[in-house]
Amino acid sequence: MIEFGHGTHVGLRRTRNEDTYCADATLGLFLVTDGMGGHQHGEVASALARDAIVERVRGGLSLVEAVHGAAAQLLEHAQRYDDALPMGTTVAAIRFSEQGYEVAWVGDSRIYQWHNGLRRISHDHSLVQELVASGVINEAQAARHPQRNVLTQALGITALAQLHISMAKGQLEPGMSFLVCSDGLTEEVSDNAIANIVDRQDLAAQECIDHLLLAALDGGGSDNITAILARIR
Repeated sequence: MIEFGHGTHVGLRRTRNEDTYCADATLGLFLVTDGMGGHQHGEVASALARDAIVERVRGGLSLVEAVHGAAAQLLEHAQRYDDALPMGTTVAAIRFSEQGYEVAWVGDSRIYQWHNGLRRISHDHSLVQELVASGVINEAQAARHPQRNVLTQALGITALAQLHISMAKGQLEPGMSFLVCSDGLTEEVSDNAIANIVDRQDLAAQECIDHLLLAALDGGGSDNITAILARIR
């Protein structure tokens, strides 16, 4: 059985919410998309990617196939706009099945697993993450780097030939929890603080999400904030 909570907030400094998400226990699909490009670009990109992935998963495709198909559809859609604004989105998604779970992501929206401790499954597709991986800077420096929001991969912006959809798979065990979120949460709330909230068994999944959103707002709410918590019972 999956218990889940979900929520989104525009934040304290934005006028529009370019995040969107899907939480569908019937499909076993939970995903967050974080759009970029401004009004009618970021909002459209994130919603279009979400809907395209849901449609393809419902049609029987794997999660990676669904994300790839959504990227192609978004690139085709973006070509109809004759202006200089980009039209892209991140995606972080998890799919549960009887065989276990699979995750896929592009960009810097994240996927965490809680099982006797918090572990980040995803790694950011960002300039700063590449600097960390190459040893140029450490994680503490990355957290305050002025270019930490510069992405190296995004649906609708990265050409299909260069698109890298990261993925992972694993087995499910009772007591596992998974958090899918946009960077509006992780920019304001540390992994330790996230772990302290997700670990609270006295709270329902939805209450944990409410606490996470409030923590991000208390931290400054500089971006749209979206999070989904799914617990395996």
